Amino acid sequence: MGSLRQIATQMVAPGKGVLAADESIATMSDRLAKAGVEATAENRRRYRELLAAMPGLADGASGIIFCDETLRQTFTDGTPFARAVHALGILPGIKVDTGAKPCAGLPGEKVTEGLDGLPARLAEYAEFGAAFAKWRAVYRITDELPTHGAVRTNADGLARYAAACQEAGIVPIVEPEVLMEGAHSIERCAEVTAAVHAAVREALELLRVDLAGIVLKPNMVIEGRDAPEPSSPERVAEATVEVLRAWPDDLAGVAFLSGGQPPERATANLAAMQHHRTPWPLTFSFGRALVDPALAAWHGDPARVGAGQAALRERVAANAAAVRLAAQLRPA
Repeated sequence: MGSLRQIATQMVAPGKGVLAADESIATMSDRLAKAGVEATAENRRRYRELLAAMPGLADGASGIIFCDETLRQTFTDGTPFARAVHALGILPGIKVDTGAKPCAGLPGEKVTEGLDGLPARLAEYAEFGAAFAKWRAVYRITDELPTHGAVRTNADGLARYAAACQEAGIVPIVEPEVLMEGAHSIERCAEVTAAVHAAVREALELLRVDLAGIVLKPNMVIEGRDAPEPSSPERVAEATVEVLRAWPDDLAGVAFLSGGQPPERATANLAAMQHHRTPWPLTFSFGRALVDPALAAWHGDPARVGAGQAALRERVAANAAAVRLAAQLRPA
């Protein structure tokens, strides 16, 4: 477990986060099309290379998560993605779930699939050079949801995935995401997030997953997207850290997802987290909050690769600066 713990610690290194560029083919194709870019495998490859090859990315990103398609592709010079980013000082990661699907018996709820054949796939990804993996479970909030069945089923899936990763020598990112969809209050989000985390912790313990060899990727505790008033960064940070305090001290670290927040709001909330003392680092593993500005600036034009990378650099730098606050506010 020593090397797993070392990699997990590296993933949440001071002043760095993890870039999520692991959208599925369908999701990435849809985003390309909306940006006016033809949705082809080559354009998906070009876009991911734009992100991964950004000069200085390693200054603010410890790792980058890819999807299966990207990990099998190469940079323009023929270097496989995993080898190319590793040479740039960035850990390569891989999304291994196959998506959230309707859960039989639980109308309106989803269960994440992909456990079938997972050990063999993990072995292959390790050969490609993947240092870590990611699995996302999603939970929808209504007055009645999520049900205990959905919470339990997804927790079991996350734990089975995490145990399989550690057996394969790959660090698991454990991502239980309580969605922002709806008009629920921040208090309701806190209640649901706490219940989800409790179930995940229990499932991880049952399968003897080493918490020092995982990175938790949770949602921030925040009101629903359609709620009347947005909570302040200070309120989001307070509510989030209060829920997280139930995690043991030996957890390697917490890397928040952005969950569809506007980029600037996600960064402000992340910065507010740093004012709270915790036994583990609080950093970021943002997707859309980092890469959407880059896609908008590039929009498929080879002459605008530099503009796309500049947009990404601005967002990575802003979030890296936010987490560096911890070193200033909590001296050793």
